[in-house]
Amino acid sequence: MNETAQKIAQDCLDTAYNMTRSFPEIVSTLIQHGFEGYHIDYMRERAIYFLNDDTSFDLPLHKLEAGVAKKFDIAAVQTAIKEAQQNSEGYTYVGFCKKIMHAGCAGYIVSFLGKRVLYYGRDAETHIEHFPQS
Repeated sequence: MNETAQKIAQDCLDTAYNMTRSFPEIVSTLIQHGFEGYHIDYMRERAIYFLNDDTSFDLPLHKLEAGVAKKFDIAAVQTAIKEAQQNSEGYTYVGFCKKIMHAGCAGYIVSFLGKRVLYYGRDAETHIEHFPQS
């Protein structure tokens, strides 16, 4: 396993939680270091990172003390995404995670190649959000 890549991913995960780096900054850092994307799995409480060389590894998520609702509420997920994109007053990554989990989001997959995020519910219902165009 690439220890350097694992340290970079852990740093990106930690800085998301403590709000010292934005989503675009995290994406840029991961791409610069050879990542293709990552998968946040709230059901298993894991973050799985995928590298360009077809290797992967996973890291534990920070404990959120929030369960995933049974029904996937796409409108509530979209509202949380919009708050994140606009960096609304009071926004935190932890708050975002809790909101989408309460909205039934079991996880999401970030694809740097596809420039999109796929959010999914326990029933495999999905919502795709494309990266904002700069």
